Amino acid sequence: HRDLHLSLRRQRQMCIRDRVVSRSNAKEVHAHVELFDGITSPPGFAAVVLLDESHLTAHCYSELGWLAVDAFTCGGTDPSEMITDLKEVLESEIPNLVLMQEQKVNRFLHPEV
Repeated sequence: HRDLHLSLRRQRQMCIRDRVVSRSNAKEVHAHVELFDGITSPPGFAAVVLLDESHLTAHCYSELGWLAVDAFTCGGTDPSEMITDLKEVLESEIPNLVLMQEQKVNRFLHPEV
């Protein structure tokens, strides 16, 4: 088994913006997906959603079946809700999904939030 935040048994490209961010209270500022063909980088993709409160990122290493996800916010939106939403979507679409590692780090919040 290989470990990162989420592990997939097959290559999967997903639309984080439509499936997860739109369900949260965070405002999307920009989104980009970069596909890698394996020539200069390992095959897979990197995706980023820039939020008004920070970011949601994903890195897929398709040959290894890995998907690593990171969500961070410094405002009122709880990033763990986005991760929970993402896991539910992936589990419903990929029955053999194996979660290898999940880590939650305490957020720092400004006093006025």
